[in-house]
Amino acid sequence: MKKIVFILIILCISISVQLVAQTEPAEITPRNSWLKAGLNVGVPFGDISDVSSFTAGIDLKGQLMETNHVGIGITTGYNHFFPKNDFDAFGTIPLGVFIRYYPQTTGFFLGTDVGYSFLTGIPDGEGGFYVRPEVGYHNYDWNLFAFYNGIFRGDTDGGAIQYAGIGATYNIRFNRK
Repeated sequence: MKKIVFILIILCISISVQLVAQTEPAEITPRNSWLKAGLNVGVPFGDISDVSSFTAGIDLKGQLMETNHVGIGITTGYNHFFPKNDFDAFGTIPLGVFIRYYPQTTGFFLGTDVGYSFLTGIPDGEGGFYVRPEVGYHNYDWNLFAFYNGIFRGDTDGGAIQYAGIGATYNIRFNRK
């Protein structure tokens, strides 16, 4: 798993460096930039499934289409883990960057989010590095996707928090001047 995370990080960095290396800065317009707001639900697995049976969250992303097929941006949100038995509920707040590849203006897309996820609701709880690969369908207004979310923490911090799920985001376009 660490090798996959490392490869995804290298891939994101190399694509980002290529996009930033353009001679002219990209102009931000309503045609190439927007907010994405949405919801997701998931099922925890691994050790965390002993503590939580279900997760639901909100996503907020700011995206810039650097080319016709590649979008980059920043992301945050909140994910709530519903507890099992006598455990307490807790949440995560991701803060990261993302990259998306859209082969066509409507249809399949592929991407990943990477960053740091803060832990809430657990005294002295430590967050960790996260990666969230996604695959889905998109059109002008909507993105429907499946994802895996892994928050990687040391064993002394409670180990990895992993879950898989589905989500949807709506594209909120900026007003044209």
